[in-house]
Amino acid sequence: MTSTKHLDLREIDACLFDVFGTVLNWHSTVTRQVACLSKGLLIEGSQNAIDFAEEWRAGYFAHVKKVARGGEGTFNADIMHREILDDMLATPRWSYLAEIWGESNREELTMIWHNLDAFQDTIPGLTELKRHVYILALSNGNFKLLLDLAKNQSIPWDGIFSSEMFGSYKPNKQVYQSAAYHLSLPPHKIAMVAAHKFDLLAAASVGFKTIYVPRPAEDSREVRESMRSRKDGGEVDLVVKDFHELARLMGEARQS
Repeated sequence: MTSTKHLDLREIDACLFDVFGTVLNWHSTVTRQVACLSKGLLIEGSQNAIDFAEEWRAGYFAHVKKVARGGEGTFNADIMHREILDDMLATPRWSYLAEIWGESNREELTMIWHNLDAFQDTIPGLTELKRHVYILALSNGNFKLLLDLAKNQSIPWDGIFSSEMFGSYKPNKQVYQSAAYHLSLPPHKIAMVAAHKFDLLAAASVGFKTIYVPRPAEDSREVRESMRSRKDGGEVDLVVKDFHELARLMGEARQS
């Protein structure tokens, strides 16, 4: 039987997944594609290309954090990504790129986020997990963005929840509560799966179970190494190395 003092996987009816960084590898894709579209000004794999991608992502986190706390801003991630991009290109560090990236180029750059690389374990792991529970996205991406990502990478979702539908962003409690409402499930029968500690702690605060999947470019190394399941004195219910392990554990629990 696969269960712990704090988590019995047989009780889970739905797993909700963070997408950017947990299911899909934004870091490798954006770093590669901004270099590809830079007309030679950014070299693929260079520190400048990495810095550009990470600064773009940092702008995303700053925006969603502000709006989740009640601040003003768009709920549409495409609009947000474009606004952050324009702001970056207006800074001294990246102004040389503004000279080569006009309107059409900036639209193309924004669309990078619609076709991100999947981690190696994503598709086979989710396909196996889908045999046992509902699997859905619960993401800060807007619906069209999430739809394109699923289509482009053949992600076998049972459904997609965009925070845009719920008028906020994670980690606002309203997003998790709204997802539970639309699933017609009590929170303790839902597990949030993410590579971000903040996402899981917010999900836990409304009663979700929490499953941590460490990914190299997400939480800091210190946070990843410190994450422990509750049975080991940690803050989440379960830590798995990848989606293969999660699917295996869920299958074993269902057979017990």
